[in-house]
Amino acid sequence: MDNSPQYLILASGVNDGEGFWIVGIKNIDENILEDENLLDCHRKELIGNESAKDILSAINLNVNNLLNELKNKNYLIERPTMGISFDIPLEILENIFDFWLDIYKTQEAWEACIGLLKIRKRIPLTDLIESESLKGNSKKWAIKIETLHNYVPCSLRIEKLNDPMWE
Repeated sequence: MDNSPQYLILASGVNDGEGFWIVGIKNIDENILEDENLLDCHRKELIGNESAKDILSAINLNVNNLLNELKNKNYLIERPTMGISFDIPLEILENIFDFWLDIYKTQEAWEACIGLLKIRKRIPLTDLIESESLKGNSKKWAIKIETLHNYVPCSLRIEKLNDPMWE
């Protein structure tokens, strides 16, 4: 399998007047900003293709967990046709990007954090943290992963109204 170096990027872009963030993989031969949809590159890390795919997968799962949780709490988050909504601040995405890039450097930490992230997809980690079920580094990583999911937008929540029975 080809493990040639790739750029793992976090960039901002616009498509048909709609802004978005994108986390993706670009070949090292490409000038990232040659893509007419991209405006600015905020993170660019040169790593192997397989590593980039693994990290991108973790970042996407983390972002999807966050977006699903906000949706479940009825926060209004725009869903752009491409990428991640500008409703999520750059700082939040940078923290997610940096965490997964950094934790990938240690195999044991990576495997533990991926496991915690998969659990976090189903339930918050706060109960495990508070119940002392997690010890040592696992607890430290669980706290960090939970922090990566704690963003609450300033936008108002959408209060769901029941549809009238007669329609």
